[in-house]
Amino acid sequence: MGTKINMAWYLHNDVVEVAKNLLGKLLCTNFEGVVVKGKIVETEAYSGDNDKACHANNQRLTKRNRVMFAAGGHAYVYLCYGIHHLFNVVTNLKGKADAVLIRALEPVEGIETMLKRRKMDRLEKRLTGGPGVLSQAMGIKTEHYGTALNGNSIWIEDAPKVPGEQIVSGMRIGVEYAEEDAQKPWRFYIKENSWVSRF
Repeated sequence: MGTKINMAWYLHNDVVEVAKNLLGKLLCTNFEGVVVKGKIVETEAYSGDNDKACHANNQRLTKRNRVMFAAGGHAYVYLCYGIHHLFNVVTNLKGKADAVLIRALEPVEGIETMLKRRKMDRLEKRLTGGPGVLSQAMGIKTEHYGTALNGNSIWIEDAPKVPGEQIVSGMRIGVEYAEEDAQKPWRFYIKENSWVSRF
């Protein structure tokens, strides 16, 4: 097992920097003794302070987003379109409500389990190249809402930092409703990585 990122790492006060720094790290799950790992290759940053694309914009607390107001290092998992379980990493200090959506993974370990969960018979981009499908492949569901990311069910392992010249930034996907905030270049991915959801 690699080195788990410690909880203090998630308390960084710049969610955009955390979104970039998560690239290359390994998202890991262990459910019923089955370990699965994927390299994070695409992320999106969301800020609770003045970001209309964020569920907690202007510090708006709801039943759904309450874990975003916890200290960094917890899982924010929500259901999108009633189908897709989307996994987010809560960041910043308690009460700040920042989070990073994990948008795509490159499979590393437990690939047979991923394929089985996705009902697929061969390795291809649609296995983990998108936020909904990666959660399915990793076994992450809304029941894991609030999980601390230093435990033994969901965690992130450290890895060398991706050099800045290998990181591409662009607008977030599916947030057209956010008016001017939809233009923020807060989506990040590893350049030319074949597992990124969209180029």
